[in-house]
Amino acid sequence: MNKSASAQPKSLLATAWAALPEAVRKLDPRYVVKSPVIFVVWVGSVLTTVLSVLHPSLFSISVTIWLWLTIVFANLAEAIAEGRGKAQADSLRRTRTQTTARRLSADGTEEAVPGTDLRPGDRVVVEAGQLIPGDGDVVEGIATVDESAITGESAPVIREAGGDRCAVTGGTTVLSDRIVVQITTKPGETFIDKMIALVEGASRQKTPNEVALGILLVTLTVIFLLAVIALQPQAIYSGDHLSLVVLVALLVCLIPTTIGALLSAIGIAGMDRLVQHNVLAMSGRAVEAAGDVNTLLLDKTGTITYGNRRASQVFPLAGVDRAELLAAARDSSLADLTPEGRSILDFVAGERGEDPGDHTEVTPIGASFVPFTAQTRMSGIDLADGTQIRKGAGSAVAQWVSDGGGATASDLAGIVDQVSSAGATPLVVAARTADGTPRALGVIELKDVVKPGMADRFAQLRAMGIRTVMVTGDNPLTAKSIAAEAGVDDFLAEATPEDKMALIKAEQSGGRLVAMTGDGTNDAPALAQADVGVAMNSGTSAAKEAGNMVDLDSDPTKLIDIVAIGKQLLITRGALTTFSIANDVAKYFAIIPAMFVGVFPGLQALNLMGLHSPSSAILSAVIFNALVILALVPLALRGVRYRPMSASAMLNRNLLIYGLGGVIAPFIGIKLIDLVVALIPGLG
Repeated sequence: MNKSASAQPKSLLATAWAALPEAVRKLDPRYVVKSPVIFVVWVGSVLTTVLSVLHPSLFSISVTIWLWLTIVFANLAEAIAEGRGKAQADSLRRTRTQTTARRLSADGTEEAVPGTDLRPGDRVVVEAGQLIPGDGDVVEGIATVDESAITGESAPVIREAGGDRCAVTGGTTVLSDRIVVQITTKPGETFIDKMIALVEGASRQKTPNEVALGILLVTLTVIFLLAVIALQPQAIYSGDHLSLVVLVALLVCLIPTTIGALLSAIGIAGMDRLVQHNVLAMSGRAVEAAGDVNTLLLDKTGTITYGNRRASQVFPLAGVDRAELLAAARDSSLADLTPEGRSILDFVAGERGEDPGDHTEVTPIGASFVPFTAQTRMSGIDLADGTQIRKGAGSAVAQWVSDGGGATASDLAGIVDQVSSAGATPLVVAARTADGTPRALGVIELKDVVKPGMADRFAQLRAMGIRTVMVTGDNPLTAKSIAAEAGVDDFLAEATPEDKMALIKAEQSGGRLVAMTGDGTNDAPALAQADVGVAMNSGTSAAKEAGNMVDLDSDPTKLIDIVAIGKQLLITRGALTTFSIANDVAKYFAIIPAMFVGVFPGLQALNLMGLHSPSSAILSAVIFNALVILALVPLALRGVRYRPMSASAMLNRNLLIYGLGGVIAPFIGIKLIDLVVALIPGLG
């Protein structure tokens, strides 16, 4: 996703003003009926409008206006959330460019056809400077591709045939070389088309939790409706008569209008927060499932660890100075362009107090480099003075020393075994001077380094009640060592696709929800089986089709953030539901005593707020009921701040803040509004 498109608006007020026409348009009953609670308010507004026309009074007109504003504010919350998605969709539409494709025929000749004529199975040639005409997989060649139109990242990526990084997206640009792409989607069903539909909300459906909460709100509305209907006979029996305007005002204030108004906006905003993290959720169900996840399957390489082995320590042999070993390790790695070789230079620089990564050393004059080969399993350097330095596998270097007439140090085997048992890779360094015999100097430890802060993040997940499982193809010894260092709860070593599937099914059979990441075709079955399957955008088309989320940045660690966003969505919905229902308790004390105080003066004792008059009390409650929706829109869009903690601690915290706060806020708000209303002639 283009990050400029997904950026937060600078002014919520400006966004609300722009969304106001859409909110007014949604007063159409064909739209309002989709939200039963707000539809009840709509029916009540129509009824009070008719009564205000037939029997006009300042009180009835005021109540009617604020009832309509209640619906407008409810629509406004959803319109603002939808407006953000539409802005992102417009940005994506601008990336779609009609292209001419160079389609390959069966005999290998090319023909120019419009991109809209391409069908799954067609093969097209794309060269440097050309747009990829449709979604597909690279089946021939390798190229750098500019995907900034999709991901917002300016750095090009490598796409090549025959691997897990073969998928390309229509509308992206090839920067170098030539590739042949096999189209996998029909026109109108491309990845960008799906993104547009999803971020616009056009394909958003209510999630199971949302449907269940909706049923609860309808049930509460029906209960309050029956209760309000029953009040009129009681009033008549007591010698009083309640106007329909008062009854409608009471109903609207008692039913859960606040959460009913914000429910849809909360769901849309949750998906929008994922989009802002460059994650595309294929459904709201996936976002909610992320919030309920019990088990996380995380790939070791690139997620928990850096992915490339890095020098982490050196072990000089007996009688060898550490500085001598570091110098030999450095010299032998000057021409080693592998990540491991660069990491040795970084490590030596750090040991010497130099800046890691600054490898501007001048190549020694007359030196010749010895490249690594599978046969020798060594690399190194031959200096002009006849000195030879080698580094490589322990057995290979020991053989080189032995062939030169040297003897293997007695403590070498022990150090090599020690490094290997810790799950790391030992590289032995040896040197031979021009007038001497070769001798081993020591061992460099290469290990797949765990990323900083991972142990803390896993501890946070554990506090949330989430079990973490590291999945790796490493042997059990290496996997155990890295799992212990990273702080994961469990690991699966030498994992095959079948092993991943079996693990997911075993977790799910115990009633747990599972999330995992993947990018390869071999990950597709597990991604499809997982409750939350996050496919990397750099991966294969099969993986992206199998998952229910796509990470446009292809960052496996983002799975942890996805879980946090899913939990934030559920917490926000629960917190605002608690606040809404707690509000009703306070509004009850504002309206009920005011309605019957004329018949039962003793009810004045329940007028805890000390409201001025029955009419001001009722109108103040209606005004507060409308304004509280508007006040909670920013919270619904931003989400309640999520902090990793146990479910019981989270429940107690939300009950204290949003339950108690929901009771107290109306007492203060209604009282302040009443002070203003009381000053208006005809209302006080």
